[in-house]
Amino acid sequence: MAGHLWCGLFRGGALVPPSLPSTSYLWLPIVKTVKMPPKVQQKSKEQKMAAAMAGGKGKKKKWSKGKSRDKVDNKVLFSKEQYDRLNSEVPKMKLITVSTVVEKLKISGGLARRALMQLAEEGSIRPVCVSRAQRIYTRNIGEDEEE
Repeated sequence: MAGHLWCGLFRGGALVPPSLPSTSYLWLPIVKTVKMPPKVQQKSKEQKMAAAMAGGKGKKKKWSKGKSRDKVDNKVLFSKEQYDRLNSEVPKMKLITVSTVVEKLKISGGLARRALMQLAEEGSIRPVCVSRAQRIYTRNIGEDEEE
């Protein structure tokens, strides 16, 4: 009889304690009553529609764009200043690749490839490894000091 306050015999409106033996009495539990909170007034259909149109769930989650890099504005033609820097700085570099020239002079990759081929033809730089994927050049120290 868990959850009940007290159990006793009930007969004709009188409560009889359980210590009195009797077979003609009916056992009924006495349960404590709990007062329920007042009912909440339900919304009308118009109020429900207005709440739904107001964006009940909030904003929908959007996919992230991922990491975005800054767009670089590399030049496709040499200016006079850039061409002078190409002829003065690049032949002094130990490791010369297309990407290092692009970063240093802020020019496009195609322009850097053509400029490095021209410098190699002039003899200012020396090719180390020229393949389909990567071209590596180095400075031209002199023919008598080659390995």
